[in-house]
Amino acid sequence: MKKSTVRITIVLIILIVGVVGVYAYLANRSRSIADSASMTNVEKVLSRDMEYDYPPTPKELLKYYNEIQKCFYNENCSDDEIEALANRARELYDEELLANNELGVHILSLKEEIKDYKDHKRIITAVSVAASTNVDFFEEDGFEFARIYCGYNVTEGSTTKQTRQIFLLRRDADRRWKIYGWDLADHVNPQ
Repeated sequence: MKKSTVRITIVLIILIVGVVGVYAYLANRSRSIADSASMTNVEKVLSRDMEYDYPPTPKELLKYYNEIQKCFYNENCSDDEIEALANRARELYDEELLANNELGVHILSLKEEIKDYKDHKRIITAVSVAASTNVDFFEEDGFEFARIYCGYNVTEGSTTKQTRQIFLLRRDADRRWKIYGWDLADHVNPQ
């Protein structure tokens, strides 16, 4: 009887070690698969479903727009990725801005600007969008507008420059905020 108890104990120990070993192997394998499946910043930005997850406020719209801008200037994008990002940015533009900004010309200009950033080793190190309480809402010509400031830190070598831009957004017929235009804050006359 003692021999059978010893055998049963040994078999149980082998089974337990086997089950633990298989579990550890599978857990480690799924972790490595998840690590290899992580998305790049460009893929994350492009994965947003604009039909169901359109930015609901002026501040959220600018935060998403700036994620696109950071992909342009901080990532090493292929031509296809630049075009996909440009098309995504254009989804945030007002119809009048789109009418004055032909797609082909826009993409060529964008590629030149990105190349200039890369040649001068510039990157956007920080973006700050004004608080929601600092958005200036107003109506004009039957349209709803929002004016909001955005600050950028751009590093070139060891030098960091700060710029501020002011964005003008207009609400469309679907009640979505769209970028109507922007300018450097120093060039805008307060009204």
